[in-house]
Amino acid sequence: MLDEHDHDVAIDLPPDDTGRKRISIYQPEQSGLIFPEMPAFQSFEEERTYRKQHLVAACRAFAMHGFDYGFAGHLTIRDPERPELYWTNPMCVHFSQVRMSNLILADHKGDVVEGTYAINRAGFVLHAAVHDEYPDVMAMCHAHTVYGTAWCATGRPLDMISQDAAAFYNSHAVIGASAGAVAVEKESGSSVAKQIGRNRGVLHQNHGLLTCSRHSIDDAAFWFIALERACQQQLLVEATGIKPQTVSEKTARYSREHVGSDYIGWLHFQTLYNHIAATQPDMFE
Repeated sequence: MLDEHDHDVAIDLPPDDTGRKRISIYQPEQSGLIFPEMPAFQSFEEERTYRKQHLVAACRAFAMHGFDYGFAGHLTIRDPERPELYWTNPMCVHFSQVRMSNLILADHKGDVVEGTYAINRAGFVLHAAVHDEYPDVMAMCHAHTVYGTAWCATGRPLDMISQDAAAFYNSHAVIGASAGAVAVEKESGSSVAKQIGRNRGVLHQNHGLLTCSRHSIDDAAFWFIALERACQQQLLVEATGIKPQTVSEKTARYSREHVGSDYIGWLHFQTLYNHIAATQPDMFE
C-alpha cells in the first residue's frame, strides 16, 4: 500500500518546445517526432473500439510470453459507456486466438450481455469482485504463470533488487486469503477484492499473479508481464544463495514514480501493441 511518504518525489518537468506539459521524462522535449500519444476520443463507440483492440492485443501479448495454461487466465476492461459492464476474453479460447469478434461483454452477475462464448467462472468471481469494490479500477489481468506461481508459494513480497522491481515498491501485496483454492465462490473473490486496495500487483499465495489499473488495459497488461519477470529475477537471485543488495527507499520511490507509473505502463505496452497489430492483423477480425 502507498504510505504518506510515497509522494515525496515530485515530477516537475519542463514543457516541450511548443509549451505542452510533459508528464514523463520519456516524452520528448522536441516536438514533431514520432512518439506514442494518448488518444482523445470523440464518442463512446470510438473509445470502445480502442479498448477492445488493446484488450485483444494484451491477450496476444500473454500468448507471446507463454502465459497460457489451458483455459486459465482472464483479462478485463470496463466498457466506457456502461462501466458496470466489462469486456473479457472468451472461455476456452487460446490467448493467441482471441480477436475482436469473440470478445464477450459481461455484467457483475456473470451474465454474458454481448457475445456467444461462455465466461470463465473464476475470472468472473475475481474480476467482478474487484471491479465492484473499486469503481475506478478500469482493467485487471490474471494468468497462471510459471515464475509468478512459484514465487507466490513463498508467501513473500518482492525485494527491491532492481529498477524493475522498484516499479512495485509499496504497490504490491501478498494475499493469503483462499490461498491455493479455485476461486469459484463469491467469498473468495470478495476477500481478494477487499485487500487489493491501491496495489498495482497482487501475489496471491499458492495461486498466482494479478494486476489492476485505473488507467488502461495496456497498463495492467504490461505490469503483469513486468511482475512475472520480477518474480523470475527474484527466484534466480534466491537460487544463488547470496543475499542481494537492495536499492534504498528513496531510490525505489524515485524509480516507481519515473519508470513505474501508470503512464509508463501504457507507454511500454505500445511497443507490444504496434508489433502485434502489424504481425497479427487477424486480431481485428
